[in-house]
Amino acid sequence: MSLRVAVAAPFRGAGTHRMEESAFVVALSLDRNWFSPDQAKRLIDVAVGEGLLARTDGDVEATFPVESIEIPEGFAPDEALLAERSPFERVLDRIVAEGIEKRVAVARINELQGRLGVTIEVAAVVLARREGIDVTEELSAVRGTLLETGEKR
Repeated sequence: MSLRVAVAAPFRGAGTHRMEESAFVVALSLDRNWFSPDQAKRLIDVAVGEGLLARTDGDVEATFPVESIEIPEGFAPDEALLAERSPFERVLDRIVAEGIEKRVAVARINELQGRLGVTIEVAAVVLARREGIDVTEELSAVRGTLLETGEKR
């Protein structure tokens, strides 16, 4: 969730959903002093990979309602946000966010993986869908892991 907060902050400050990429970097690095300019650029890459931002003609645009994100007083994002998460981690985070305990979710995913003979990412998507959790944003990344797996064979 803190990735959403970090991404939403520049847009909330500017009162918009779209801004120049350079303005976004300045907002995170100089205005808020959360990241160096290089780290802010890395955050954009991660947020694009997570489906939170879209790049268009030198601009970045939020793909979620930034006005619904609260930025807590004294919030400072952790540099761990700059690491890309795997599709499995993203789906698992969605499952946990919906109230399923992490260890329970992992156990159920492992059971599905073994029973269905699929990758762990696919098993996580199956579990999420069975629980009524929307993981549409993660599906393209999961498909990508399937293509990579197929190419290795």
